[in-house]
Amino acid sequence: MTIFEDSTATTWVSLQETLFSDAWCAERGEFHSNLVHRGVANFDWALMASLQHRGLVERERDLFRNFRKYGRIPGSVRLGDWDLLTVAQHHGLPTRVMDWTYSPLVALYFALEDETQEKNDAVVWSVDYVQVHERLPHTLRQALANSNAGAFTTEMLDALRLDPVANSDEAEPAYALIFEPPSIDERVVNQYAGLSWMSRADTEFSDWLNSTPNVLARKVRVPAHLKAEIREKLDQANINERVLYPGLDGLTKWLRRYYSTPRRTWP
Repeated sequence: MTIFEDSTATTWVSLQETLFSDAWCAERGEFHSNLVHRGVANFDWALMASLQHRGLVERERDLFRNFRKYGRIPGSVRLGDWDLLTVAQHHGLPTRVMDWTYSPLVALYFALEDETQEKNDAVVWSVDYVQVHERLPHTLRQALANSNAGAFTTEMLDALRLDPVANSDEAEPAYALIFEPPSIDERVVNQYAGLSWMSRADTEFSDWLNSTPNVLARKVRVPAHLKAEIREKLDQANINERVLYPGLDGLTKWLRRYYSTPRRTWP
């Protein structure tokens, strides 16, 4: 079973200490974390991809085929399957992919983004992607080793001829991998994005963690009563809609929230 570390933040300071713990890598002699992070608006929600959440697992290939058929991407040549999957996820197509980030503060922002969950505790998940990749089939592990990489790129996955909408053999354990999306726009760059992919579309990431030995996964509970303060601190750290969603839509989203109640004296 996965090694879970559960904790509850009591203050902004304790939250930072927890989110940035385990950054020291003795093997490399540097502060370089092996963790990817995902903010979830409700502590009780599972780590579930949009394809599973919407009950569309059986229609995955249809969705992907028709996205390629009808999706016109200005100025681009025909994209490889993994780049196309990234673009589809980016624009809201239900996929088996889930968004992660290498930044714990960006994950914290996303944990607090859904205002309909304001009265519920949120959570920031952190998972050791190096340990995730130690459970990969040999061919995939070897590809990472040959590239001296910790995570996959879309080019690596295309070169391996791994079909992003195929399912692995049911006789073999499902596996997960983390890949880095291409910098298709400023949003991907500013969010310091990573993506997780499951080898079977019907396998939830939470279930995989629960059935997989020796993978470090951390859940940090963010109490509802701390949310307002945390948003203020994230604004001061320049982690907000204006930066994470570059453009006029992100700007207006930030302004709408920034000038909403409770009323204060604003700069």
